[in-house]
Amino acid sequence: FTAMRMRGASSTDIAILVVAADDGVMPQTVEAINHAKAAGIEIIVAINKIDKPTANPDKIKEELAAMNFLVEEWGGKYQSQDISAKKGIGVPELMEKVLLEAEMLELKANPNRRATGSIIESSLDKGRGYVATVLVSNGTLKMGDIVLAGTSYGKVKAMFNERNQRMQEAGPSTPALILGLNGAPAAGDTFHVVESDQEAREITNKREQLAREQGLRTQKMLTLDEVGRRLALGDFHELNVIVKGDVDGSVEALSDSLIKLSTEQVQVNVIHKGVGQISESDVSLAAASDAIIVGFQVRPSGAAAKMAEQEGVDIRKYSVIYDAIEEVKAAMEGMLAPTLKEQITATIEVREVFNITKVGLVAGAMVKTGKVKRSDKARLIRDGIVIFTGSINALKRFKSFGNQKRSLFSKPIAMRRSTAAIIDILLIQIKFV
Repeated sequence: FTAMRMRGASSTDIAILVVAADDGVMPQTVEAINHAKAAGIEIIVAINKIDKPTANPDKIKEELAAMNFLVEEWGGKYQSQDISAKKGIGVPELMEKVLLEAEMLELKANPNRRATGSIIESSLDKGRGYVATVLVSNGTLKMGDIVLAGTSYGKVKAMFNERNQRMQEAGPSTPALILGLNGAPAAGDTFHVVESDQEAREITNKREQLAREQGLRTQKMLTLDEVGRRLALGDFHELNVIVKGDVDGSVEALSDSLIKLSTEQVQVNVIHKGVGQISESDVSLAAASDAIIVGFQVRPSGAAAKMAEQEGVDIRKYSVIYDAIEEVKAAMEGMLAPTLKEQITATIEVREVFNITKVGLVAGAMVKTGKVKRSDKARLIRDGIVIFTGSINALKRFKSFGNQKRSLFSKPIAMRRSTAAIIDILLIQIKFV
């Protein structure tokens, strides 16, 4: 859903933000607002379900105002309309406001040119081959046109509208389902109509070569280390930051401190802040808005860390607020020197905790990734929140088969009970403070 919101925001000029009057502003609403702001598009708020007895539109406006998102009735710049999709109340007025916004923005398109637009979705249909849903943003798409999208191209053999009826052409702002491409382009790709099949093939070959080269490059996104270099070149004026923390108080304090670092040359924008572990949604937003992620006492989930590596998103993890502030400040001054970087060597999952007499708490755990050494430092993480940081006191490796009950060690550290069907378990003894 995050990726869908990101694509939608980048392929439109005006976004209609629908909020339920009987529910309130949800996290996904906040995410949609952040994506729309990052894309720089206008937003119109539609407060739906006003026909329900529990509806309270003023509460929605109040919650939006608390996020510094003021509607016109509250002295802000965003238009809003109370509607009921079920009964049709307020929908004509909403359409008028969309047209007014379009007129104010002077949104225009030329129908007498080759078509360009966005790929909304693509798939492989069993009977029809590769099909792509497109939205024309400029020009007119006609039957027989050679369409180029990403690394896929082809001649438009058939076109269908949203009711699955055949159509001969699609003008600006018209969605269409087209057949004839030689592959499934990625959702969000821009399509163009080219003159000939040969031209489309040449461009496709060049794009495939560029994609291979780009995959070999190590750094694609903005990182704190890159800020100083861009400042020196003079093409850097804005630093977007996403802040995640373990408690709301820390997040607010860190966000305010980072915003205060803004100077005449560089503006620091906290585009999103929240409590909890760094998720895939945060990485998607960072990739869309060219931002860095600052995590205070939290860590990314496994999927988010993998996605950040693929997208090239810089995730900075801190345990002290002042370290985060000083590092961002140093980056903005172009003085960020290479520092000691924390490297995760292994991921261990605690399966069971044992209390052994005269020894203390011992964690029976399974190594999921990497390799653990006796000299390593350990960090206990629960639901993405750091619970404890310290060193490993003892590290033992053993095998347990079935109902084996004899002592596993000749030393005093011994297991009092058997854990069946767990192979290669690590015993990590950590003294809890």
